[in-house]
Amino acid sequence: MQEKRGNKVFSRGLWALSEVIESIRADLVLERAAPGYARKLEAGRKKRAVEQEQYAEDFTLEVSRFLAFSGGFEELGRQLSGAISAHAVPVGSGTVARTERIPIERRAEAAVIAWFRHATTEYDHMKIPREKGARREVRRMLAERTRGLLEKYRRGDAVAPEACLIRKALGAVTVNLGSRT
Repeated sequence: MQEKRGNKVFSRGLWALSEVIESIRADLVLERAAPGYARKLEAGRKKRAVEQEQYAEDFTLEVSRFLAFSGGFEELGRQLSGAISAHAVPVGSGTVARTERIPIERRAEAAVIAWFRHATTEYDHMKIPREKGARREVRRMLAERTRGLLEKYRRGDAVAPEACLIRKALGAVTVNLGSRT
């Protein structure tokens, strides 16, 4: 039940007799105790797991397409795709990969840019002024740097392994994932 006062709407809940509420709760307990209900729940879990696995594969493939590393860096591209997908795809991750508002191609691009922003820059520790548009401008600048870096790998430019930001970031991710278990 909602009550409107001026421009505000207040929810008051639903008013019902306590006997009706208890009856409905008892019916709900009976429904949940039925074997068919458990089968239905399990079938739903299996279906979601299959869909999640398929989405993870599709997303990883789309990330690889976006990266489009040249021949010498294909293995690095596969590792990077896997790391980005492992971070972005899980249900509840709250990342752009989980939204359905934009096409998967743009989700993959945004996930790559975000991963690079957090893994290869000091973005998480930057002191960004609390002014309108300042954070957006910093993110835009870092995205341009990321695109420039990715372009080197797409062209196949020589990158010394010790100076490779991607390898360093992947190494840090591997170490961090290893320490969680």
